[in-house]
Amino acid sequence: MTPAAGSDRLILLTGVTGYVGGRLRAKLEARGLALRCMVRNPATAAVSASARTEVVAGDVLDPAALDAALRGVDTAFYMIHSMAAGADFARVDRRAAENFASAARRAGVRRIVYLGGLGVGDDLSPHLRSRHEVGEILRSSGVPVIELRASIVIGSGSLSFEMVRALVERLPVMITPRWVEVEAQPIAIEDLLVYLSEAVDVPLAESRIVEVGGADRVSYGDLMREYARQRGLSRAMIKVPVLTPRLSSLWLGLVTPLYARVGRALVESIKHSTVVEDPAAAEELFDVRPAGMARAIADALEHEEREPLDVDALTTTVPERAPRAGVRVGNRMVDSRSVRVAAPPARAFAAIARIGGATGWYAHDRLWKLRGWMDKLIGGPGLSLRRRDPETLRIGDHVDCWRVEALDEGRRLLLKAEMKLPGRGRLEFEVLPEGEGARIRQTAVFDPLGLFGLAYWYAVCPFHALVFDGMLKGIAAAAEREEPAWRPA
Repeated sequence: MTPAAGSDRLILLTGVTGYVGGRLRAKLEARGLALRCMVRNPATAAVSASARTEVVAGDVLDPAALDAALRGVDTAFYMIHSMAAGADFARVDRRAAENFASAARRAGVRRIVYLGGLGVGDDLSPHLRSRHEVGEILRSSGVPVIELRASIVIGSGSLSFEMVRALVERLPVMITPRWVEVEAQPIAIEDLLVYLSEAVDVPLAESRIVEVGGADRVSYGDLMREYARQRGLSRAMIKVPVLTPRLSSLWLGLVTPLYARVGRALVESIKHSTVVEDPAAAEELFDVRPAGMARAIADALEHEEREPLDVDALTTTVPERAPRAGVRVGNRMVDSRSVRVAAPPARAFAAIARIGGATGWYAHDRLWKLRGWMDKLIGGPGLSLRRRDPETLRIGDHVDCWRVEALDEGRRLLLKAEMKLPGRGRLEFEVLPEGEGARIRQTAVFDPLGLFGLAYWYAVCPFHALVFDGMLKGIAAAAEREEPAWRPA
């Protein structure tokens, strides 16, 4: 089914700055496909796109820009929705789809791949009705459309998954309306990406609607309970007979501001069962065996363990020098700051590589010693995990209360906290060439476990502002002094 890598058929990808679109970009690039990404601000996508990927400016509400973006395109991915536009999102989605359908027809596009939503019936929520309407509009263009209809997407960064995470992590006791137990068929992000990627090549003589889902039919309540189990959290759910979408969206907005604008549309969609009613098309066209709910959640958590913070999310979410002690990216708490040094990258990394041990932490070492003593009190290693060598590092080395988890010689160092914490902590240093000098980016990431983890982060935030700022300044000063260049172990 999959053509040889490096096919010259040009593929247009929209929605690349969104969660699914961003992951799909990497998947298509890995296949070696000729890819063009259309975004309103090319700088947001160009940060991570491969050298072979073309990034162009465009907007689905601008027909002229669409004509240019679709020129020469064989397959176009429509990965756009306007839920964040507020109450008028359906009208905006309708206009955007009409523009895209007309431009695709004019450009001679041979196939459109569209990601829509599951759900049947005449009383669907405005969000689900809009998703189906967009599919109808795209099909009316005359261009063959393969519309993949999915339910909840399980993956770190997915709106639905992050809502589940926020509720479970922050509410030991949850008041849950009846719709929390409505049946859905969640799909793992990796399985959805396979469906989307293979949709480029499946036989398509005419438009097809393909319902896709995971192996299990479950509810948001089941997702919450399974997430809590895998995170080792004890959570109680109290069911109430009535909780309107309006009140539910306000409830979500109170728990996490992320859902303040889209909460009501999302909740109204949750009230409807979103399961695969007709699996025939998926079985006929695709060779995918989707994972179940437990495996999908485990994979999402393992992905975070491997990649504690997506580089693109950091670049677009956190300013170069954050004015406050930390920001939230998904469930993770992030303190990111950077400084330019008048020293070559090798010397900048030399200063980073000597951190800890006899060198110390470049600032406020007494606070580090106090933290180590407190860790010892509760059974942790404190600062006793001394360095193997004062200047060189290897993956697996201990640096006081940290362990080297990743090392890109002369460019990146990732340390994982070995101290006892109510969550997972990492400290990353990156060195980027900048003119005749270098820029050092220092990022602390904490994934809190439950309310105690959140309380811990906010309790130490004032100290982070002091310690992390002082540490970065100390590293910069050391880099600008005449000191030996770093040597790999």
